This record gives sequence, structure tokens and C-alpha cells, in this order.
Amino acid sequence: MKEIDYAVPKSVSETVSLLAEKGNQARCLAGGTDLLVQLRGGRRSVELVVDIKEVPEANHLSYDPQKGLEIGSAVPCYRIYQDEAIANAYPGLIDAAAMIGGIQIQGRASLGGNLCNAAPSADGIPPLIVLESTCVIAGPNGTREMPVEDFCTAPGRNAMQDNEFLVSLRIPSPKQRQGANYLRFIPRNEMDIAVAGVGSSVVLSADKNSIESARISLASVAPTPLFVKEAGDALAGKAITEEAIEAAAQAAMAAAKPITDMRGTIRQRRHLVGVLTRRTLQGAIERAKEA
Repeated sequence: MKEIDYAVPKSVSETVSLLAEKGNQARCLAGGTDLLVQLRGGRRSVELVVDIKEVPEANHLSYDPQKGLEIGSAVPCYRIYQDEAIANAYPGLIDAAAMIGGIQIQGRASLGGNLCNAAPSADGIPPLIVLESTCVIAGPNGTREMPVEDFCTAPGRNAMQDNEFLVSLRIPSPKQRQGANYLRFIPRNEMDIAVAGVGSSVVLSADKNSIESARISLASVAPTPLFVKEAGDALAGKAITEEAIEAAAQAAMAAAKPITDMRGTIRQRRHLVGVLTRRTLQGAIERAKEA
């Protein structure tokens, strides 16, 4: 490995300045569970690693029932799922935060880093999408915001410029009678990469017999995590029935663009999307009824 400079900025502006100096030869480090592996394996080459764990905004974690949840991009997963108020308000998010790697990885890995790595199989991204999360991005011209579903542009690529970085994620307060769920399929516990993953969120009617709105997102079945709007729209205004859930599952399957690789085939992945969509919708509905 070649020599790499290492910087620990203490503010957002200092971070942006460091990134601007090196352009595409600089990378931010939050937990490092992806970046360090890539550097060690020669899959990525940089001149400067910018450790953002000392940037206050990147380490901020707060939940207000009125304002929602803010997660700094360097906040490790364990801080999220160990916060009782957050776990109770966002169980669909906890499904993923408690699933990324093992206990040791969760002590370092962040949802922000999981998003920036932009892996098609990332477990953290579908729950963020279905919960209508927003990215807060800082750059030389200040900050800007972007829906999470627009952030990933290709495998390993995202919508940020070289001199920008992800500061935090903002998630709206849960709506009344809202529930969410995330599930993935892996062939064995040691193979910790999803063959397919699905996140679902629903908002129920006042009588809890029908679905007011729904959002569905897929992982590991396209070049980027997918927001399948048509699958959620298929449920809007419908009574909670097996037929309605099946229609959404079929829409999700139609939107999937899987490939065949060592972990699964096109046919298997598309089938799994249907199975996981049905299961996550059922899980989200049950949580919404209890909310």
C-alpha cells in the first residue's frame, strides 16, 4: 500500500476544505468498515483519508417526536439500536442497523457510510428510502439536501461531488398508524451479503382496515437500491387483503433488474423479491396496527 495522508478535521468547513484540496484523491472515513478494506485490497486508491469522527455534526444523534430523527453520518449502528426511544419509534430502521455485520462491525459501521458506499446489496438503504429519509450534504457552496432514493447512482457511486461529504441523515417523525419492516435473504449466516432485500413502510387508515399509503424499496436486485413507487401506489387506498399485497409484490418483482452471480440467479432473486415484499408488508402492517 502506498503512503496515504490522514487528517482529522474538527468542523464541516475544515472537512470541505480538505476534500477540495485533493479532489477525487480524498475520501472521508466514518467507520472505515468499507473504505479500509477497499484500500487494503487495492480496489481504491487515495492520497488523503479524512476522518470525520471529530466533526460534531457527523456524530450527532437526536430524536424528537415532533421534529424526527437526525443521524450523523459517522454515528455507529450500535448507538442507534441501543437508544430505546429511537428503537421504539423506528423498528424498521433497527431491522437493518442491527443486521449490518456482526457486533464488532456495528461498533464502527455507520448508516451514513453504508449509504455512501452505494453497494446494491446495502441493508441500510431500503429502510432509509421507505422512511422518506433525506441526505444533508456539505460542500464549498454550503449545504444541500437530497432524498435518499436519489443518492446512489451506480454500484459504488453516489450523487456527491468530490468536494462534498454526507453530514447527516434526517428522517421524519413516524406518522400515526405507520409501520415499517426490512428483511433480506442470505444462503447461510457466514455469507453476510443479501441475495435480495426488501424494505416496506405502510400508513394505515383510522380504522386500520385499509392502507392509506405505502413505500417499497429493494436491495441486491439492480445496480442501485430501488425505490419502487408503483408497488407502493398499488396499495394506496386498498383494503388489507392478500390480493392487494400480492399486487404490490408483483409490481416489485417487475421492477427488479437482477443478475446471475455466485450468490444467486435472476430467477431466484426475482422470486425472493416477491416473497420478501409480501413478508415485509405483513410485518409493517402488524407494526402499524400496534403503533
